[in-house]
Amino acid sequence: MADKQGVTIRELAQAAGVSIGTVSRALKGQPGLSEQTRGLVLGVAQQMGYDTAKLRTGKPRRVLFLYSRSIGSLANNPFYSYVLHGAETACREAGVPLSIMSVVAGDDVVGQVRRHESDALLGAGYFDPEAMEAIRRCELPLVLVDHFYPGVRCVNDDNLLGAWLATKHLLDGGAKRVAAIFGPLIHYSVSLRAKGFRRALFEAGRLFDPEYEVTLDPALEYRDAGRDALRRLLALPQPPDAIFAYNDSTALHAMDLCHELGLRVPEDIRFIGYDDIEDAARSKPPLSTVKMDKEALGHLAARALIEGDTAPNDASLPVELVVRESSVLRAPEAAPARARSRRQPA
Repeated sequence: MADKQGVTIRELAQAAGVSIGTVSRALKGQPGLSEQTRGLVLGVAQQMGYDTAKLRTGKPRRVLFLYSRSIGSLANNPFYSYVLHGAETACREAGVPLSIMSVVAGDDVVGQVRRHESDALLGAGYFDPEAMEAIRRCELPLVLVDHFYPGVRCVNDDNLLGAWLATKHLLDGGAKRVAAIFGPLIHYSVSLRAKGFRRALFEAGRLFDPEYEVTLDPALEYRDAGRDALRRLLALPQPPDAIFAYNDSTALHAMDLCHELGLRVPEDIRFIGYDDIEDAARSKPPLSTVKMDKEALGHLAARALIEGDTAPNDASLPVELVVRESSVLRAPEAAPARARSRRQPA
């Protein structure tokens, strides 16, 4: 008999000579099958030692929060920390424990997930196709946050609109050379933000210049990558006078370099970020950004798992433009009137 935790629905389907859907209906006791087919599937499942607890209906016993180590630790990633907090809140409200697991290329994802003994998965951020296939092989209810994968329930913010609003704000404010700093464009949210950036330029009648769009160097530490991206933009024959950064952390790192180089924000170069993390409002000057309810992303995803609402869908949460000092040129102050000398010229 095979190890109970090593048998999947796919293997049962192959052994019984039926489809995966037929196996699922038979194990769940759902209608639509002949008694002969149902008996065949149940017999094969018993022989192979399939763990029927994996198809438990109702509220999950434990939700597992998955994230890719390629995004760094949760402690150093404010965005996903908020998402995690939202998921924790939803699980606590429902009395469902939440555990956390990171994923990196080459991991035995299926084995690690089984050791956590969770029966629902919440994936946060980008997972490459190999990792996604491994996650799908776990055959557990799955919801993704800040990612998209066909056939899976996904929860995102309106990335395209947010980037469009940010770029349009810079253009409407009089910026002539608007540049952008992006992370890897293979990430779903980043690719949409790039589309929003380019759409705003197109609608404003600006020609898209690829030199004014740079991506972070993955070989560098995150802080250094943002500074390096700005250096590349400043080295252009005509450096940008405004920058849209795909997230606030990148914008803040670039602004720090501006201060070191003696460049004034926003007088010499304007900035706007994305995410509205806490540090954005505390920076000097305060950073303009695009705000979305980050905790709501995690809360909505966890609630979907808890309520069994995992049918394929791509929910999109609203965004809001937040204008602060980093992207708005102040009106020049009037020069103080010089006091006339009381002495008369000779």
